[in-house]
Amino acid sequence: MNLHDQMMAQTRLAQTRRQFLTSGKHLLGGAALTSLAGAGLASLVDPANALASPGAMPMHFAPKAKRVIYLHMVGGPSQMDLFDYKPAMNTYFDKDLPESIRQGQRLTTMTSGQSRFPIAPSKFAFQQYGECGMWMNSDHLPWLSKKADEICWMRSLHTEAINHEPAITAMQTGNQITGRPCLGSWASYGLGSMNDNLPAFVVLVAIPTNREQEQAISSRLWSAGYLSGEHSGVSFRSSGDPILYINNPPGVPDAIRRRTIDGLNALNQMTYQSLGDPETHTRIQQYEMAFRMQASVPELVDINSESQHIFDLYGEDAKKPGTFANTALMARRLSERGVRFVQVYHNNWDHHANVATRLPDQCKDVDRPCYALLEDLKQRGMLDDTLVIWGGEFGRTIYTQGKLTKENYGRDHHPRCFTMWMAGGGAKGGTIYGETDDFSYNIVKDPLHIRDFHATVLHLLGFDHERFTYKYQGLDQKLTGVEPAHVIRDLIA
Repeated sequence: MNLHDQMMAQTRLAQTRRQFLTSGKHLLGGAALTSLAGAGLASLVDPANALASPGAMPMHFAPKAKRVIYLHMVGGPSQMDLFDYKPAMNTYFDKDLPESIRQGQRLTTMTSGQSRFPIAPSKFAFQQYGECGMWMNSDHLPWLSKKADEICWMRSLHTEAINHEPAITAMQTGNQITGRPCLGSWASYGLGSMNDNLPAFVVLVAIPTNREQEQAISSRLWSAGYLSGEHSGVSFRSSGDPILYINNPPGVPDAIRRRTIDGLNALNQMTYQSLGDPETHTRIQQYEMAFRMQASVPELVDINSESQHIFDLYGEDAKKPGTFANTALMARRLSERGVRFVQVYHNNWDHHANVATRLPDQCKDVDRPCYALLEDLKQRGMLDDTLVIWGGEFGRTIYTQGKLTKENYGRDHHPRCFTMWMAGGGAKGGTIYGETDDFSYNIVKDPLHIRDFHATVLHLLGFDHERFTYKYQGLDQKLTGVEPAHVIRDLIA
């Protein structure tokens, strides 16, 4: 036996039991398909999978949405200053939060040392909008309020996480512990791709106008976890090349790039055949996707082709890379070109102080673009099958953090109740779901855990959250985990 043969034999011996079983399951699957062929493969076709793409998982029922745009407000928007109107609090100004309301709730280190917990009523004006009568901040949400009857309002979200990192991780992955697939990765895994030249899952990070207290966000939030790496989110940058190294180096033409990738893929294919490591196969796919994106991405990010009508709709900020308006427009362009899941992050909603200045700045960033995104999708006939989600990782406290005046205050984290909204994609417009007490502190009607929210989103995408699983470490892993989760039918059109 020569040296090469000895090395190959050692490599095969090094193959893990899991890799052997993984490669073996394809042989068993082929045998199963062969036996089924005699009975007629046509009997396996399910009408629920009419919108599925090649490589997608079998759907459990007909989907209402085939793509998602998720607008995450990083930091936790203040529900009682935006959507959860509490006029009774005006008579409680500077009075201590009753212990009967707090009920011994765990507090963050930012306020646990305070000698008192004085109540800070919202300083902003509110008004009812639409036939649904949704109360909204009338000072700073003039555009979004026009869509009140097209939005499904969820005022009773709650979570166990009280700090940012575990809370945003739970909201995105269903668990406070990092290392699990996020919602976008599950969507990519289940739905597959609609465009061979773009990823199924793209992440955009908008730059807020006010940058007083931004939270750290990282690629852990758009990780595929234990799913194949191809389902990770691809982050597009707001300045310079949208993706690092998307362009060829100076003096390297496309033909040379193509030959280089072909050579790398050939070597990776040899490694894959020897070891059966699925991550090697993922690497081959990623090289191919990167090459195809060299042609598709420049056209995608060139918004000069948009009509003036679009900039009149989103506002002139849409022409400025990195703004939330520009990001919202990019989200529509990505969705229009077949990207399954677009995750947008907008930072600086962590209002521990200076709500009077920071909240208006944040609303100015997102109010008109959110309205424009819904209207734009509607005009293009895309809203019916595009689910748009807006919300943060938790809410804020009715009591102040730090100094309290009639004109300004701060608010700490509050996991017991917060507000999110959905529109399009099968969400029931004009619905106001859930109710909190007069202090916007506890839920008194229709609690909605984030597991229920995830189960409902998966349902809109055509999947039963109990059966939509991935085998890992001997368990059938689910986005909704092992605790009870329920699809909330009242949220579905």
